[in-house]
Amino acid sequence: MSYDVTIGIPVYRVEDYIERTMTSVLMQTYPSIEFLIVDDGSDDRSIDIVNEIKATHRRGEAIRIITFPHNYGAFETRNRIIEEATGTYLYLMDADDVIESDTIETLVQEATAFKADVVFGSYEKTEIDGTKIVYQYPDAKYESGDAFASYAYRRYAGIQASACNFLVKTALLREKGIHFCKSKFWEDTIFTLELTTHVKRAVLLSKITYYYLCREHSLTDIRYDRQIEQQELQQYLLTIEHLKQNKARLKSKPYYPNWCYVAVMSDFYIICNILKRRQYITPPFTNKQLRDCLRHPATLSEIVKFKQRRIQNLLLYILGKLPAPVCVAFIKVAGKQKGLI
Repeated sequence: MSYDVTIGIPVYRVEDYIERTMTSVLMQTYPSIEFLIVDDGSDDRSIDIVNEIKATHRRGEAIRIITFPHNYGAFETRNRIIEEATGTYLYLMDADDVIESDTIETLVQEATAFKADVVFGSYEKTEIDGTKIVYQYPDAKYESGDAFASYAYRRYAGIQASACNFLVKTALLREKGIHFCKSKFWEDTIFTLELTTHVKRAVLLSKITYYYLCREHSLTDIRYDRQIEQQELQQYLLTIEHLKQNKARLKSKPYYPNWCYVAVMSDFYIICNILKRRQYITPPFTNKQLRDCLRHPATLSEIVKFKQRRIQNLLLYILGKLPAPVCVAFIKVAGKQKGLI
């Protein structure tokens, strides 16, 4: 059976949250929804709870469960969701978050009316300490080829980091080969940034449709007052390298200078965090390792011709060419000024 929308939810060790999440998705006012659950080798009662709901809820027949033999990670479960979804549109969410009852109906109406490739809703984030932060988009529509990507790359963090809370055409993801890179961290950020470069028609909504929960022991709860393997943090840097691999395809785009800036500034922020917790990392990063992470995707001759972010990109390019100890010293000074170190 095919559906208008697939809601895809990876599940791993969320037994205290999954019932709340499933209740919110099953209360959706929109009728044609497939609820695709991927059990990522969860060893608690999470999937037992889902199966109980499937057996008793009036929409239980629309719940489909795929089980992995062991834990592969969020990137693999989400890629499987992209492969398996029967919906014309796909909506990803985390297994500890909730959505408004009219979220899917609202997004589908906008997608249908505007013939949009993607529709983003705004969201509220609850930090681990209980602080609530609202991330609200302007109500806006983009209908030219590069307009939406230009919006997303207008500044660092110009679009959400999460791969949740937007409705996207499933066919677009498959036709363009858009998938999650093999990483434990930031894979959703890179997915969303890459997606924006393929979108032709997009809608942003100021309406809050999603409630994002940061909780202890989740991937968003990264504690640095402990020993950390260098390999764990290398995954952050590798995701940015994945983003930089799009250089050849994007060189002619009007937002290319801003794209370069976002890519290298992402490395800069990661390096600042590494320096802040350097004493806990084993083996420690060398200055050369950190300097080499700042490799700029553009050449010097390209940068001097930029009409946007020319000075910022030039400074980042030069920073990445300095002797490693000097480069790291400059990053420390800049990071402290920004309150990052």
